[in-house]
Amino acid sequence: MMMHALIQREDGFSGTQTGPDIADLTPFLTHAEIDVPTPGPGQALIKVHLAAVNPSDIHFIKGEYGQPRRRGVPAGFEGVGEVIAGDTALIGHRVSFFATASGTWAGYALTDASGLVPCRADLAVTDAAGQLVNPLTAIAMFDMIRNSGADSFIVNAAGSQLGKLLIALGRDYGIQPIAVVRRAEQAAALKALGAAHVIVTRDPDPLDQAQAIFESLKPCILLDAVGDQFTADLFFAMPSGARWINYGKLSTDAPKLTQLGQLIFQAKQIEGFWLTRWMKQADPARIPEAFSEIQKRFVTGKWTTDVAGIVPLSAAMEKLPQVLAMPDGKAFIDPRA
Repeated sequence: MMMHALIQREDGFSGTQTGPDIADLTPFLTHAEIDVPTPGPGQALIKVHLAAVNPSDIHFIKGEYGQPRRRGVPAGFEGVGEVIAGDTALIGHRVSFFATASGTWAGYALTDASGLVPCRADLAVTDAAGQLVNPLTAIAMFDMIRNSGADSFIVNAAGSQLGKLLIALGRDYGIQPIAVVRRAEQAAALKALGAAHVIVTRDPDPLDQAQAIFESLKPCILLDAVGDQFTADLFFAMPSGARWINYGKLSTDAPKLTQLGQLIFQAKQIEGFWLTRWMKQADPARIPEAFSEIQKRFVTGKWTTDVAGIVPLSAAMEKLPQVLAMPDGKAFIDPRA
């Protein structure tokens, strides 16, 4: 049996760091017809209904992610579909999943059966296709915020899907989010969602704004997807004991760490977050609890998936970069079209 897929053109790592923007897929992917993969022991074959496109996917196909590419293998980390074969009792069920063996930007994907997440019948397909990378990251990082005893936290790239999920969690649990964005037009929507303050980095005095906010709220956690100089300046303006938790690199410019003495004398910390590592280290009972909470939040409307566009797989090489260039909302690939 054959399937259509977006397969990778290169192996390994590239050694570059160009960020998640992409105007042309052709240096990295090819639309091809290939054999449907065969599941082995411990694996499941899934007919893909919808695949998500995350910044990590773009870093990966460029060779800039933390794991190597494999030439000729479909790309795409995350999706939803029906289990049609494999070493699992979930055959015939709709599941969300990470594709660990053969990617989701294809008619069929192959993954470890142990990682399948059954979906509620009332969970929308766009929510199901994107419930792992961003929502599970939001739950994991918000656990860190709650465990710290913080009354407030900072999240940059706050207009992203993940940023909005975190702001909504802060709203619902009474922990005040301080949102950092580039565009002033994002501020009103984020305040309506629950942000206590919105700092616009393109304003004339964003650091002065931040320092005034910190006098009253004193946030101790900074969730960073950008990794730029302003993020470093924010961190050094935060109170003693602050933690800078980086989970992405939207900026291609490396920040200068101008006040390293704060790590010594103010007990500040800089650390990284990777969802794959968190899933391996978390209490095993926390994972199914988290997915139950995630699906409930989507179904009840506490969370929403902002969709920038759903691109047919047949037209993805041409149209996906256009959707990814839209400022707010998530891109998806439909392998059935």
